[in-house]
Amino acid sequence: MATEAKGFSASRAIKGILWLQLGLALLLIGGDFARVLPSLVFPTSAPPASEPIRPGDQTRRYAPRDLPERRPGLPFAFPDSMPTRLAFEADGTTLRLTGQIAEGDGGRFAEHLAGLSTPPQRIALFSPGGSVRDALQIGRAIREAGLPTLMEDGAFCFSACPYILAAGTERDVHRGAQVGVHQHYFGENTILPAFVAVEDIQRGQGEVMAYLDEMGVSPLLMRPALQTPPDEIYILLPEELSETELATRLTPETA
Repeated sequence: MATEAKGFSASRAIKGILWLQLGLALLLIGGDFARVLPSLVFPTSAPPASEPIRPGDQTRRYAPRDLPERRPGLPFAFPDSMPTRLAFEADGTTLRLTGQIAEGDGGRFAEHLAGLSTPPQRIALFSPGGSVRDALQIGRAIREAGLPTLMEDGAFCFSACPYILAAGTERDVHRGAQVGVHQHYFGENTILPAFVAVEDIQRGQGEVMAYLDEMGVSPLLMRPALQTPPDEIYILLPEELSETELATRLTPETA
């Protein structure tokens, strides 16, 4: 009789645990749905990135179909043919990093750089962004190699890409390029609601701020980034690029 009672209690305990797990799963799914529902019902009203910016009007939609068209002479048209992970292409003494920054690209870049028989003299960027952690890894490899970074006329460097730009020993940005920042997920599981992921988010923000300081760029760059949701992009004015030292040189010298 005692054995049957113990078996019955164990069965009830197992069922209780299963119901608890189911409840937690529903809570997580519900929380995540509540987080994304506003953006689904009320999408951003910001104009596309192809529209010119002016002081006080610098927030644009951040979606592949809304990104600016490339200028003649730059590789790839977006979004049709831009790589879904970084492509490394030598162009004389310039090494071009083009495409989205995917997980694992930090290691790929380090291996590619180490395997070059002739080291590049500069790194040119053209990317809509991607993995923050890989961008930081790429940036540290660029700084260790003592290379300058470059933004050409018509190129854009959004989301995590500016952290690669920040790594250059010199950072030359053409006034016809676009550099934009916004909030990041920092690689945490986006299925989890914000109250579960907040520790990872704060840790990631602290890591980025420390990285910017390490690279000689003002952590104040994070201010517009933290104020801009992931479905929008804040495009920096030339004076903001200079003030934060994300650009050490703007070309042409006079606007």
